[in-house]
Amino acid sequence: MPNEFVNWLAMIEIPIFAGLFRLLMKNKKEADTGLRLQQDVLSEFKLYAARNYVSIACLKDVENRLTEHLLRIEDKLDKRSFANDN
Repeated sequence: MPNEFVNWLAMIEIPIFAGLFRLLMKNKKEADTGLRLQQDVLSEFKLYAARNYVSIACLKDVENRLTEHLLRIEDKLDKRSFANDN
């Protein structure tokens, strides 16, 4: 009986586990490669976005200028409507 168990281990289970281990290592390597590729793509996109899109400071400056201009227009309209009412 013990001899059959050792033969079973040597002939069947050890190669099966070795094959499963090899398959798992191959899948892990492919997953790591895919993750590195995704990290590279994300880094490139972040760099592209930083170079080509408006910064927050610039956007706030444009917003302030537009607000000031709209307030001046509103004042002018208020003055004209007040003048027309009299």
